Amino acid sequence: MSDFNGDFWSVYVAGLTLVSIVACLLLLWITARKKVAADADNTTGHVWDGDLREMNNPMPRWWVWLFVGTIIFSLLYLVAYPGLGSYQGTLGWSTAGNYQKEMERARQQLEPLYAQFTARKPEELAGDVHAMGIGERLFMNNCAQCHGSDARGSKGFPNLADKDWLWGGSPDKIAETLHQGRTGAMPPMGAAVGGADDVKNVAHYVLSLSKAPHDSLRAQLGKSRFTACAACHGMDGKGNTALGAPNLTDDVWLHGWGEQAIINIINNGRTNHMPAQQKLLTPEQIHVLSAYVWGLSNKPECVREAMSPGPFAPRDRP
Repeated sequence: MSDFNGDFWSVYVAGLTLVSIVACLLLLWITARKKVAADADNTTGHVWDGDLREMNNPMPRWWVWLFVGTIIFSLLYLVAYPGLGSYQGTLGWSTAGNYQKEMERARQQLEPLYAQFTARKPEELAGDVHAMGIGERLFMNNCAQCHGSDARGSKGFPNLADKDWLWGGSPDKIAETLHQGRTGAMPPMGAAVGGADDVKNVAHYVLSLSKAPHDSLRAQLGKSRFTACAACHGMDGKGNTALGAPNLTDDVWLHGWGEQAIINIINNGRTNHMPAQQKLLTPEQIHVLSAYVWGLSNKPECVREAMSPGPFAPRDRP
């Protein structure tokens, strides 16, 4: 259990803050009361570097009142704003609330821009240079971190510029993915397949499905064991977009290609997660972004001209 679930740290922070303020007041009071016996020349008797003497003058009153003013300000601030542990302050201000207000203000300002696209189909938008320019910026800000600036992905992150789709590549399915996010999970299947030799045979059978180099004898032996995998990938190995199960008969390898890579996935399983974007993007923005992503693999003329080879290599292929 997290240490921050209880009230201890909230009370600790609030107490430490108040003790610090009281200590400042106490320091000021002690300093004001302390009297240093002065010599006849009004110095304290301290000498540095042979001839530098400290005068016994009191602190300027403006400095003292400025110090008192900062303490009063800090107390008023702690009443109005959060600063005493879990206390929210009388004004109810928070960084999260301030962020939401700024985002809402930005959305209201952008509404007229996206209003011109909402009634148009994604397939139509994919041929609109202006809409795709906006879609590209949305992609760079929200998607390129995982899928790459050229949308060709990398190991573990799908290539969006081909026609290989785990959950379906229609504009509606892409919009659904953006709205809700996706979690693709393959459980460890080693025990269901059999022993280590059986797992290796199934790996070669999977390689044979995509016409990749493989041991034909092991592939033949692994075919019967593949039934443990067919529930998701199908008996023909062509996958199932309803489950996000990849097609094993093409040459696209999301998590690496080769005997050992497939054996590792069978034995250990694999989970991929794409977070939902509906809290970050408005429905209108997702509409334009889904049109842009759809256009990457269907390539209307304006998207084809905009795309250029990027620094990211395609996913592993044989």
